[in-house]
Amino acid sequence: MLTAQRYAREIPQRYRLEAGKCKKCGEIFFPPRLICAKCKGREFETVKLSDEGKVITYTVIRVPPTPFADEAPYAIGIVELKDGVRITTQIVDCELDKIKVGMPVRIEFRKILQEGSAGILCYGYKCVPA
Repeated sequence: MLTAQRYAREIPQRYRLEAGKCKKCGEIFFPPRLICAKCKGREFETVKLSDEGKVITYTVIRVPPTPFADEAPYAIGIVELKDGVRITTQIVDCELDKIKVGMPVRIEFRKILQEGSAGILCYGYKCVPA
């Protein structure tokens, strides 16, 4: 289950699509890292990722984990943004049989889940057809 502390820590990535760009080699990481996997650099600048991309691959979840039982069936995909960064996200507002590899998509800010009836409302990004 998502904790309030973890959720607060991830707000820059979830709300603003902020990534880390290595100052040494220019590689972009999402979520941001402390050490560059490419050159081992430790200095990063914050960059905002593009909100446009394309579906690289996807799958349809028919038997979901408990917090998402009301949403099944739903699609989860790997989307490559125009920056070259790949993210895993839910693909929404599209019939499941209309989703295709290479399909252009756009990132939108949406409700992801709620922790219990009186818990935190967790928001983040989902993809919609462009």
